[in-house]
Amino acid sequence: MLFGKVSQQLCGLKRLPWSCDSRYFWGWLNAVFNKVDYERIRDVGPDRAASEWLLRCGAMVRYHGQERWQKDYNHLPTGPLDKYKIQAIDATDSCIMSIGFDHMEGLEHVEKIRLCKCQYIEDGCLLKLSQLENLQKSILEMEIISCGNITDKGIIALRHLRNLKYLLLSDLPGVREKENLVQTFKTALPSLELKLQLK
Repeated sequence: MLFGKVSQQLCGLKRLPWSCDSRYFWGWLNAVFNKVDYERIRDVGPDRAASEWLLRCGAMVRYHGQERWQKDYNHLPTGPLDKYKIQAIDATDSCIMSIGFDHMEGLEHVEKIRLCKCQYIEDGCLLKLSQLENLQKSILEMEIISCGNITDKGIIALRHLRNLKYLLLSDLPGVREKENLVQTFKTALPSLELKLQLK
């Protein structure tokens, strides 16, 4: 199904993207993987659709009540659609990007998110994440590591995650105002354990 959509888009091009620049091709392909299919979300529910998106982009998910991480798209669990609720997301080295974050809108059980070496993650992703009402309630832990496009603006938006208990920020060259971050989080989330490993 996914291959069919990609091949249809490739066939519609007059000039293949990799013929001019392989970077353009991979950026284009990653955008295709991140595209939101709202009909699919309606058909299978937000947790299944988000799982498909995350695994398609190279991330992993762990479901509520399970210890094992799901990393293989072809081995996504089957069964009742409401049985598997995403509890944790590890997006290490994945290609998730802002246009795909609408997949997270219906998620209600996500407690932990790890964004590590995600080259397409930017402030807009964190802004979108922090505006989703369900995630404002459910997220308890976040780790943001080596995401070069993140700045103070994106990090400060996380203050809206009102139940956030732990936040690790490491190797983020775009984050420059550490004292301001500390003060903002002390005021907004007094019980937050904030770990800064920034230069």
